[in-house]
Amino acid sequence: MKRLGALEAGGTKMICAIGDETGKIGERISLPTLAPEETVPPMIDFFRDKGIEALGIACFGPVDPDPASKTYGRILKTPKLPWRDYDIVSAFREALNVPVGFDTDVNGSLLGEITFGASKGIRNAVYYTIGTGIGAGIMSEGNLLHGMQHAEAGHILMRPVAGDGFKGCCPSHGNCLEGMAAGPAIEQRWGKSGKELADQTEVWELESDYLAQAMLTTIVMLSPEVIILGGGVMAQEQLFPMVREKTLKLLNGYLDTPQLRDIDHYIVPASLNGDQGICGCLKLAADAL
Repeated sequence: MKRLGALEAGGTKMICAIGDETGKIGERISLPTLAPEETVPPMIDFFRDKGIEALGIACFGPVDPDPASKTYGRILKTPKLPWRDYDIVSAFREALNVPVGFDTDVNGSLLGEITFGASKGIRNAVYYTIGTGIGAGIMSEGNLLHGMQHAEAGHILMRPVAGDGFKGCCPSHGNCLEGMAAGPAIEQRWGKSGKELADQTEVWELESDYLAQAMLTTIVMLSPEVIILGGGVMAQEQLFPMVREKTLKLLNGYLDTPQLRDIDHYIVPASLNGDQGICGCLKLAADAL
């Protein structure tokens, strides 16, 4: 077995772990995401004496995942200002002297699910993280989609739901998916966090309206074989049947596929008990070898 390192670099916390190419995870630590000079040295120290052969990093963004680019491996125009233009790949590659695989945090989660999770082997898939922000990882014919940078599906525009006077909290777009349906949007609209609103049906009816719009756009644009919904907001499991039903209503019979006829197994929760990001990092590390 190969001994691999995994770094799930999130905007709130960094998870470092040791594992192998089968997705088995051993030792791990979690550190708060502070400035690079505070956060990176202890992570390097964690990996330095573990004998890893490669490291996989799935990172909050936006990032540059194009190996041919001059800014490959850097965190770009992030609102976390201390990390802006930080070359996270070079920092670990030079300190540890091992190959480093690199992608977005949500692509890492998708890769973990497709490699080790319930959606193993599917070649066309979309993974949404719906939490503090909203991002999407996209796989087409077995390849993670990057394009000119990487997908920013959290910023597709939403049609405001009748009676919803909230203008959205995205500073760039207002009523995009993230601005209308991410955790901060729920809190700003209702004055409480999602956890505090768990038994308020009207909250999740509205939330599912916006998520169903995103599902419609995803289906007609990308034609995935599965859509996986993860992140803190989707811990409200009552959302799943609402989103499925409203997605079919919005499709209005336009598409008829085996997947949509079995929608309970088409729009699905993440399946790796929160480890999908770390598992994706292990796959990135294995591929870097």
